[in-house]
Parts: sequence; C-alpha cells; structure tokens
Amino acid sequence: MSWIRNNDLNLLQKLCVNVLKCGPVPRHVAFIMDGNRRYARKTNVQKAEGHSKGFDKLAECLHWCRELGIKEVTVYAFSIENFKRSNDEVEALMQLAREKFQKLFEEKDKLMQEGVCIRVIGNLCLLPDDIRKLIAEAMLLTKDNTRSILNVAFSYTSREEITQSIRSIVEAVQDKSIEVGDVSEELIANCLYTHLSPDPDILIRTSGEVRISDFLLWQISNTELCFTNVLWPEFNIWHLLGFVFKYQRSRCLQDVYKANKPQPNRNHRTQSFVKSFERKRIQQLELYARA
Repeated sequence: MSWIRNNDLNLLQKLCVNVLKCGPVPRHVAFIMDGNRRYARKTNVQKAEGHSKGFDKLAECLHWCRELGIKEVTVYAFSIENFKRSNDEVEALMQLAREKFQKLFEEKDKLMQEGVCIRVIGNLCLLPDDIRKLIAEAMLLTKDNTRSILNVAFSYTSREEITQSIRSIVEAVQDKSIEVGDVSEELIANCLYTHLSPDPDILIRTSGEVRISDFLLWQISNTELCFTNVLWPEFNIWHLLGFVFKYQRSRCLQDVYKANKPQPNRNHRTQSFVKSFERKRIQQLELYARA
C-alpha cells in the first residue's frame, strides 16, 4: 500500500473538515497505533497481516491530517521493548519495515511533489544494517521538504531518548564546548530525537489502553491526551475529527500555559553546540546511507 493516499472524502466529511478548519487546527498530532495484534485475532488473520493493515490505516490517517491542515504527525511504530517479542513477530515487523521503506523510494516523486518529510526517531544502531541504510536514505532524500512531516518512532523509547540527550550534553561539558551553567530544559530538548519538532498538541492512543508506554514523555507535558477503545486498523476519520474538536474546546487553557512559559535563555556557546549537534546527526545519516 502507498505512503500517499488521495482518496476523496464524502460531502459530509468535507463539510465537517471545513467547519473544524475555521477553528484552531493542531500543528502536530501524535499517535500510539495500538491494536494491530488484537485486530489480527479478531479477524482471524496472521499477526503480520494485522500490522500490514495498521500501516494501511496510517497512510489513510495521514491523508485526513493533510486535509485538516495538520502539518506534522508522529507515530509510535516500534518500541525498543518490542524486541522482546517472539523472533517470528520481530522479524515480520522488520520485513514490513523493509517493504514499506523500499516502497517509499518507488513513490519518491510523489513524496517530493507533496512535500513530505520523513523523519525516523529512535536508536537506529539497534536495527539491522539494511533497514538502517534505507531509513537514512529516506531521511536524507526528504529532509528539505516542509509541507508535511511524518515522524516515525522506530526502535524508540522516551527514556532512551532522554538518556541519549543527557549523555550528549555531559560529553559537551566534558570537552568544554558548553559550561554546566548552560544546561537547561531548552538545551535538553534540543538534543532529543524530536528537536526539530514542536511538542504535540494532541496524543491519540487506540485500543482502549490508557497509558503512554514510554512515548514522548518529555514532549507531552501540555498535550491533549485522547484515548479510544477502537483498534488502530478500525480507526476512522470521525474519531480524528472528534479529537480535534475536543482539542479546540480546550485550546484556551493551552494558550494561557504558552503565554506563561519561560522564554529560552540562549548564548553563543549553546547555539554553537546545537548547530554542531545537528551537523553530526546529518553526518551519521550519511554514513549509514553509504554503508
């Protein structure tokens, strides 16, 4: 199935989308796409088929988000904890990743035309070499696109992300690139995998589970949390529209929080460090792509 879906909405759906677009539209929505395995059991198919249906739903959901004007989407695709699942299931998920990233290159003209930027956030070192190479090539290919951004959390946990951020800052203090007094919330955020993204406005989890599962823990301090019992492959546009409407009703409280949020304290050292840090990330991707 394609990464880019262009199926038309019906008249009622278009009307509801246009009404919601008259209000504040979230810039960034995150999804914990839970329920693929339960969907497979429910429909009596293999787990791999359930995960494949989950990817199809992602492509459809990205289309709805573009219709609404939601610029950025982050999805929890594969946790580091998922490596503890059975070898057969892990290998099936890795094979699905291979197929989908290979499909991305088949559709690269469409991706570039639509201005889609693909970012994979997570510890890429834990992935098989060929998948890491595909991911690096995809990120480098689309890195300058800005119209629509998809962050795929793959080989990811938030605790590992925060640990890596702190480790980078400690190393910078040790080599005297920055001073201890330069360490701040903003600096830690700038060293996270999501440093190029605003914090999510909405986090949606499907399948009835009411927990965060180590996803974007740093980033969701002021995020609208939304939970639904529907399994991810059965998620539909009406669920999304309902959550956007819920967000719009509570937006006034978020505006108060943002107005009172402390302004960042930047200096030449931290600015130089952050720029250097980003260059190193790009260079690492280039090494993976050439491997």
